[in-house]
Amino acid sequence: MKSSKGKSFKKKIVWGLTGLLFFSFFGFVFVKKDVYFEIAKNIDIFTRVYKEISFNYVDEINPEKFLRAGIKGMLSTLDPYTNFIDEKKQDDIEILTNGKYGGIGVSIGVKDNQITIFELMEGYAAQRQGLRVGDIILEVNDKKVVPEKFDEISSMVKGEPGTFLGLKVFRETEKDTLKFNLIREEIVVKNLAYYGFYPEESNTAYFKLNVFGRSSGDELKKAILELSKQKEINSVVLDLRGNPGGLLDVAVDIVNKFIPKGELVVTTKGRDTSSLRSYYSQQEPLLPKADLLLLINDGSASASEIVAGAIQDHDRGIIVGTKSFGKGLVQTITPLSYNTSLKITSAKYFTPSGRCIQKIDYGKKNDVIAEYDTLIESTFATDHKRRVLSSGGITPDSIVQDEKISSFIQDILAKGLLFKFANIYYDSNQKESYSSLKDEKILAEFRLFLQKENYKYQSEIEKKVNELVSLSENDKTYVVLKSKMLELQKEFKDNLTQLVENDKRDILDLLKEELASRYLGMNGRVKASLITDTQFQNGLKLLHDKKYYNKILQREK
Repeated sequence: MKSSKGKSFKKKIVWGLTGLLFFSFFGFVFVKKDVYFEIAKNIDIFTRVYKEISFNYVDEINPEKFLRAGIKGMLSTLDPYTNFIDEKKQDDIEILTNGKYGGIGVSIGVKDNQITIFELMEGYAAQRQGLRVGDIILEVNDKKVVPEKFDEISSMVKGEPGTFLGLKVFRETEKDTLKFNLIREEIVVKNLAYYGFYPEESNTAYFKLNVFGRSSGDELKKAILELSKQKEINSVVLDLRGNPGGLLDVAVDIVNKFIPKGELVVTTKGRDTSSLRSYYSQQEPLLPKADLLLLINDGSASASEIVAGAIQDHDRGIIVGTKSFGKGLVQTITPLSYNTSLKITSAKYFTPSGRCIQKIDYGKKNDVIAEYDTLIESTFATDHKRRVLSSGGITPDSIVQDEKISSFIQDILAKGLLFKFANIYYDSNQKESYSSLKDEKILAEFRLFLQKENYKYQSEIEKKVNELVSLSENDKTYVVLKSKMLELQKEFKDNLTQLVENDKRDILDLLKEELASRYLGMNGRVKASLITDTQFQNGLKLLHDKKYYNKILQREK
C-alpha cells in the first residue's frame, strides 16, 4: 500500500517467505539512550577494525568481500531468514514483487556439473526457436560459462526485453553444438502451474500453486472463472506441496477465494503490541460452497501455511499430506544503497485460532537476543471446536505419507539418468504420440540405455559383501568361505536386469512423467504425475466421501 506522503517516502516490503507487503510506519519508537550509545560505540569499533585490517593486514584484502563477510557473520547469529541481499539477488525480489522479467522463457540449473535447461515456458522465444529440455549451455553471448558462477549466468540470460541473446548449447542426442540467436521478451511468471478438472469427467477442479507471487491471486481467479464456465465446480483440490511461500497479501487473497467476507485470515505481531496487525477477507468468495481439499507436505512453508492454517481454523476444508515446514515468521525488506537490500525478520504470524506454527525457536540459547517469546506447543480450537496445535507446522487432518522409492531408483535419479534417457527417447521417437507409448518398449530401451551408460549400482548389502571379501583375504579362518562370497559378488554385478524388473512399476511411472513433459509440456507432466500420486489419490477419496468429509470437519448432519 503506497503512502501518500510524497515520492520521497521510502517503501518497505514485508516478505514472509510468506510475504512481501507494502506498508508505512507512522509514529516514533522510543528506545533507551543507552541503546543508542551501544549502537554508536560498536559501529565505531567495527569501522576501526575494518579499516585497520583493510590497510594493514599482511596480505592485500578485498574490501568489499571482507566487509560483506562481516555482515553475513553478524546476521548468522540471528535466524536464517534475516539476510543481506546483494546486487545479484535483486532480480529475484523484482520477479516476486512484479511477476515479470526480461528473458527467453527457460528455467536452468546445474546437473552433472553442467548448466542445463530444465524447463521451457510455452510460447516464448526459447521454445519457439527450438531449444530443448536437456540442452547444455556452453556459452552466453560468446562467453564461456561454468557452474561455479551460476548466479552470473542467470543474470546474463535475463535482460531488457527487445535485446539480443546468443546461446551456444550442446545437445547430447545429436552429439553436436548448436547456436541460437534469440530476442528477449517480457516473461510473465506463471505461479499457478496447472489447473483443470480431474478426473476430466468429474466436477472436481485441481489447482497446483507453486509460489505466492504478485499475480497468484489473479491467476487463480481467472482459472476458477474459466473452469466454472465449462461446468459447475462441486469440489476443489488446492495443491500447496513444495510451495515455499511468497507474498503475505497474496496468501490472504487466496484464502479469500474460499471463505466468507470479513473472516480473520492471519495476524502479525512484531516486537511490541503496537505492531499488531490483522488481515481479513475483503470480498465474497468465488467458491463458497465447494468442498475443499488442501495438499501439503514438509516443503509447504510460510504463505502456504497461512492458507492452510486459515482453512483449517475456519473448518473450511480438509488438509491431507504430511506436516508442513513450520515457518511462522514474517520478514521486512528494506532497500539500502548501491542496489542492495536487507531482509529482516520483523514479526511472527498467527492463524485465526491464535496459534504460531513456527517450528524452530531461534531465540533460545542465543545471547545476541536480549528478549524473546519462547515458543511452546499449545492447544487451540477451530471454529467447530476441533483441537489443533501451535508450533511445528500445520498438522494435516489426515496424514498420508508419500510412497518411498528404493535406493536403486534414488541412485538413478541422483545421477540424472531418467532425465537423460527421456531426452534421448523423445529425440528418437518424436513422431509417436504420448498416448501411444508402450510400457514394455520404454522399459526395454531403458535397460539398454543403462548398459550403454556402463551404469553400476552398489547396494548397501553388496558393499558389506565386498568388505567381507577384503577381510577374508587375510584371515585364514574364513578363507574357505571366500569362494562363496566371490560367487555372491558376481551375482550382484550381473543383477542390473533384475534391479529394473524389481522396480519396473515405479521406474515406468517416473519415466512417463519425464516423457510427458517432453511430449505435452509441463501441464502434461502434472497430469501424468497425478495418476500415481498417493497423497492426491487418497485425498480425492476423502473429498468424495461426503460422510467422512463432514465427520473430519465436525459438521452437523
